[in-house]
Amino acid sequence: MSRGRRYEEPKLNLKKVFAVVLAIVVVIMFIFIIKGILGKDREQGKIMSKNYVSIFKDNKWGVMDSNGTIIIDPSYEEMITIPNHKNDVFLCVYDVNYETGEYKTKALNSKNEEIFTQYEQIEPIANKDQKDHMWYEDSMIKVKKDGKYGIIDLTGKELTTCQYDEIVAIDGLKDVVKVTKEEKVGVVDKEGKEIVAIQYTDITNLGKDSKEGFIVKEEGKYGVVDSTNQTILETKYEGIEKVHRNEMYVVKQAGSQILIKKDGEEVQKTGYDEITEILKNIENGIIYKKDGKFGVMKTTGEVTIAPDYEELKETKTGLFIAKQKGKYGVIDLQKENKIEPIYQSIQYNEKADIYIAEKEDYENDIIDSTFVIRQSGILTDLEEEKGYFEIKQGEDYRYYNFKFEEKKITDIKANNTLFKSKKDGKYGFVNKKGEVIIDYQYDDVTEQNQYGYAGIKKDGKWGSINLKGEIMQEPTYDLEDYLKIDFIGRWHLGKDMNMNYYNQN
Repeated sequence: MSRGRRYEEPKLNLKKVFAVVLAIVVVIMFIFIIKGILGKDREQGKIMSKNYVSIFKDNKWGVMDSNGTIIIDPSYEEMITIPNHKNDVFLCVYDVNYETGEYKTKALNSKNEEIFTQYEQIEPIANKDQKDHMWYEDSMIKVKKDGKYGIIDLTGKELTTCQYDEIVAIDGLKDVVKVTKEEKVGVVDKEGKEIVAIQYTDITNLGKDSKEGFIVKEEGKYGVVDSTNQTILETKYEGIEKVHRNEMYVVKQAGSQILIKKDGEEVQKTGYDEITEILKNIENGIIYKKDGKFGVMKTTGEVTIAPDYEELKETKTGLFIAKQKGKYGVIDLQKENKIEPIYQSIQYNEKADIYIAEKEDYENDIIDSTFVIRQSGILTDLEEEKGYFEIKQGEDYRYYNFKFEEKKITDIKANNTLFKSKKDGKYGFVNKKGEVIIDYQYDDVTEQNQYGYAGIKKDGKWGSINLKGEIMQEPTYDLEDYLKIDFIGRWHLGKDMNMNYYNQN
């Protein structure tokens, strides 16, 4: 592989009838054979769907699958990137010259075979969210050939030819990349389709999704195009803010922010220092900032909520999370407190339609849409897709759906084989029937993870068991300052949660 510069980083015929019947019999036999193999795997404590994770040992990096099998021995100086943990495509950096910044790259599969060898460089497309947490595009990879870049999918299929001078992610946007050619930029999606023409000097995201469109820059001026390359706002503004809704946009002209319609008609231009949000019901207007404080103003200029708040953010139509005197509550358009301003922070989950309010002791009040506190404790998990949340109350963990109906752990995690249980101050494990499988002997334990492993703690040290309750790692690891306890076999999740790797002490 060639060198590069290091970045900062799946009609009736009796003879034919007989043949078909025979084929069906063979298929049925094959299915039973496969079921037997998979059943044997279950008995051996293996999981059905295999994931891959990075591992770190003795200052070297490798790859392991979720059965605990080492796929690539820890032998690389740099972390091996796995763009999609369900696919055996592992991107390696090696022969790094830290003085010049030069390095080599290669891709390996689960047989430790080098793949995609026709390219000079093979690299993941790194991205980050609003909290600067790094993630990678999981359906495409950047490759280089003859000095130019292109993208391929995880099977090696060419999505674009190597024709670009550079390819980078657009912060926070998934399945699209910014491409540069002859000092002009455009946008290409995960199918390799050019969705924004390569004619601009810069492009960035307008919202959290590519469907919301893009802010584009051309000849020093800014505009907006949508994800089908249609112009929404002409490139004639000094700036475009990432604030939009109801076909309204916030632009900058003559040094000031102006609220305009899609056709460019000015809606609002005075009475504020900054527009921070366009409300869901446009008749309610905007959230604005003036002299460092936040309020609400109608598009007519009428002030609905005076700028008296340190923070203001709309949740549902006409309701706002408000910060005043350092504390958070919820108010309506009449400034009536719906949730008293006594909390360290408040978050609204739209899908669950609940408010999560943090108290000074780090516990949470879980508040429903009628502003009634329904549960209190330490919120440890909220699964939007599965429709439940987990909350620690005292020493117990309880599960509730979004209607605040309590659920059993056996309902929430129906695929688990073991469930933690507590008796006389000690923890053990029971099966779905409540029968004790592992006696009450541990100081603490975790529930089984998606790979079938659970953590066990004894005398201040952590170890692990598999889905049959067999000890995989005796409790010898000191993990007291780790944010999350999670195991695959003898390997535990690393301290840096953002990197998502497993290691051994």
